[in-house]
Amino acid sequence: MQRVPSSPRPGWRDTIAHQGLVFSETTDPATGINTSYWNEFACYELTMDEVDLLERTSENLHMMAKDAAGFLAEESLKPGSPFNLGIPREAIEYATVSLDRDDPSLYSRFDLIYSGNDGRPPRMLEYNADTPTGLVEAALIQWYWHEDVHLKAGVTGIDQWNGIHEELIAQWGRIDDHLGRLHGLRPHMYHFAYTDADDSGEDLMTTGYLMDTAIQAGLTSTLVEMKQLGLDRETARFTDGKNRHLEAIFKLYPWEEMMFEEFGPAICALKPDYWFQPAWTMFLSTKALSAALWHLYPNHPNLIPTYMYPDEARARHDTMGMSEYAIKPLHAREGANIELHGEGRHIVQPGGWGIEGYVIQEFCKLPDFTGSDHLHNRPVLGTWMVGDECYGLGIRESDGPITDYYCRFVPNRIRLWAPGAVLAPGSTAPPRPPRE
Repeated sequence: MQRVPSSPRPGWRDTIAHQGLVFSETTDPATGINTSYWNEFACYELTMDEVDLLERTSENLHMMAKDAAGFLAEESLKPGSPFNLGIPREAIEYATVSLDRDDPSLYSRFDLIYSGNDGRPPRMLEYNADTPTGLVEAALIQWYWHEDVHLKAGVTGIDQWNGIHEELIAQWGRIDDHLGRLHGLRPHMYHFAYTDADDSGEDLMTTGYLMDTAIQAGLTSTLVEMKQLGLDRETARFTDGKNRHLEAIFKLYPWEEMMFEEFGPAICALKPDYWFQPAWTMFLSTKALSAALWHLYPNHPNLIPTYMYPDEARARHDTMGMSEYAIKPLHAREGANIELHGEGRHIVQPGGWGIEGYVIQEFCKLPDFTGSDHLHNRPVLGTWMVGDECYGLGIRESDGPITDYYCRFVPNRIRLWAPGAVLAPGSTAPPRPPRE
């Protein structure tokens, strides 16, 4: 894998905003410094062998994660178990029923450490299987970049690992068939719920994009805010702001937060099978998953040593024998509340998580690619799953050792030939259908 300099397209800021990336800049409130989240001054170039490796690894990790979900379903309810999930017992029971039913998953994202240059296999940092974001830029924006920079320019021998969009459309069709078999009639309305608490626009654009893929799959869909959802207690059915019963709903809203809100007990009692992501992803949306995986698959080459870290262990400063380590809250996002102790650094990130519990994970140094645009470029590879299979890649990079809210998204491309090889006349990347 290489980080290759690239010339930005003229007017690229307006282009990506028109395509849906309205959250392309972030401002640090402490310093006032603006950071461009989208970075096309470079791209990451992979070989087909590397793509095959990352694809196989992600799909294998996904199956291992489902095994770990079954383990957590049982273990987390045992008295005295260290595998605390930070959610109520009834939520675990609902998630277990959902897992046993094999409620279908729409999409998810692994975060992996991999450089391709140090001989080490890809290793899993975490799994984002409930509310993964970064989708618009991975499925759409970097594909449009590839079209402009390579396909329209006639550049041969270059492709992009990106079948996310097409497969999302296909997966909605499979989900619709699944619900049709369960309930006799196919749901005629899919609700797509987001929260207006996010002022960056990312949640709304991600939810709107997923609704668009459902519409392209032929499903009738509508957008709704989470705060407009309610419960019809007479019929024991959830409703939207117009008092219509929900027949199928995607929500970009964390299960673990829903479980502590007003209607949390009701949804746990009713155990609906038409909410997406499905409830069993509660077992995957916690950092406890990494500890469960290491418990079940010790010394696996694609895993990082991770352990549950109860308060008493923290009080004793018990580092589980690790000289360099990271302490992570079970439910934190965007690097919030991470404590990092490695490379001589002791970093404590701000945030509002931690009361739910922690894991402690061996510190793994991110690869660092030098570049003319930024001195330090430490990538985390996000491999995108649709259902049980892997269909693409999104890469975020940071200046420091923690991938946080101020990271950069950098597009990827595949080199279809070995360096120095002679390309056959007229050969090029295979055509793809247009993205609506």
